[in-house]
Amino acid sequence: MLKRLLINSLPFFLLLSNLNGCAWMPKQLDSFRTMIGLQPPQTTVKLPAPPNWQAPLPHGGKLMELKAWWQQFNDPLLLHLIDQAQTVSPSIASAKSRIEQARAKKVGATAALLPDLTANASGSRGLESLFFPAATIGSIGLQTRWELDLFGGNQAAQDAAQARVEGATASWHDARVLVAAEVANQYNILRSCEAQVAFAQTDANSRSETSRLTENMSQAGLKPPADAALASASSAQARNTLLTQSAQCDLAIKALVALTGDAEPKLRKRLQVASGKLAQPVSMTVTAIPGELLAQRPDIIAAGQEVIAASADITQYQAQRYPKISFSGKISMMQLDVAPAPKGGTVWSIGPLAVTLPLFDGGLRVANVEAARARYTEASLIFTGKIRSAVREVEEALVNLHSMGQRNEEVAKAVAGFNTAFAAKEELYKVGLVSLIELEESRRLAVQAKTGQLQLRRDQIAAWISLYRALGGGWTTAEAGKVEPQKALFN
Repeated sequence: MLKRLLINSLPFFLLLSNLNGCAWMPKQLDSFRTMIGLQPPQTTVKLPAPPNWQAPLPHGGKLMELKAWWQQFNDPLLLHLIDQAQTVSPSIASAKSRIEQARAKKVGATAALLPDLTANASGSRGLESLFFPAATIGSIGLQTRWELDLFGGNQAAQDAAQARVEGATASWHDARVLVAAEVANQYNILRSCEAQVAFAQTDANSRSETSRLTENMSQAGLKPPADAALASASSAQARNTLLTQSAQCDLAIKALVALTGDAEPKLRKRLQVASGKLAQPVSMTVTAIPGELLAQRPDIIAAGQEVIAASADITQYQAQRYPKISFSGKISMMQLDVAPAPKGGTVWSIGPLAVTLPLFDGGLRVANVEAARARYTEASLIFTGKIRSAVREVEEALVNLHSMGQRNEEVAKAVAGFNTAFAAKEELYKVGLVSLIELEESRRLAVQAKTGQLQLRRDQIAAWISLYRALGGGWTTAEAGKVEPQKALFN
């Protein structure tokens, strides 16, 4: 019975499709929409990127390839920690959930463009009249309803939903970039902290030895008590610095535990392998950065998609101010079993063609349009603001890298000079030409220079991580209208 119904109903639904064909011809409606003023704002999002960055570029080296960013650090443990953090990150999980929600809303918006088709079946038996015998009635049929998208409101809703799906996807990538950068920063802080603990230990030992010798000389009358007190205070201060630095290392480990979800004992064991060794990039140099790279930042992509969605929302709410036209129809097979002559057949109807016109709503529909325009203005300002912030972030990272690159040579000279002076003092001490106190003072100067060099290296790596974040995590345009991250950054 159902098979025969579907065959018989085919011409019926073809007729409905022809009657509603205008819903699938948006180009033919453009002139009509223009006539009634139903035009959304411009939805093409363009990036006003500067042709050249107004900041000094570092080192004058080679153009770095962003797709191998984290591999440039040559540290397998760092890559592992980044991967772990992205697996357990709640921000990434939330971003992924928003993608699924946006996709579900898109399904609903797409469904509004299609006819609604339902099947129904019924059966009854009863005595409807004293003049007729009892009858059994059974029917099975199909019913459809289709709203003509005359003013493009449903299509605009679908466009807005699609833009928000793409925006949510971009936000998911942005969350991944943020997590990777945060892990790398904490890892960099920890490794530099471990190295600084070693330097602080050397400095504390040296000052303790100086304090011991000064105290002995003071008791022998060779030094005033004030010098002994000063040396003792300096030794205590060095020990305090050492304890503070050790606590900072523990805090950095706690931060990595929270980011990665690893058990702390297990993570500490892994970190012992290269304790105090900074993840120095192999070749981190750049000579030029195209302004177009800003268009690949996921947060800017998300903001741009929200501008497009807000523009489509205006069209959707404008369409609600105009008449709605809907068309319906049904077809069913009915069987009437009543003595003495049962009868069966197909019944159908086309229509009604319903037109609804909003007359009075207290200004609600107009207010919805104005609210949508306000959201569009807000989204546009947010978008341009993010571009300005992105330019600032990139240029700040480049300025920092340029400054640190210039300081590298001077810091290296200082370290070499203090090391040479300490080596000379050590030789003189061996032959008794300088005192142990002078030797320890020279040792501390050399340690201080090395500490400064270590801090400069730490800041350089932090600046490269900032540049990685500012450029959107090494994204590349895979195809027109679609941006994908380099998978090598996360594996």
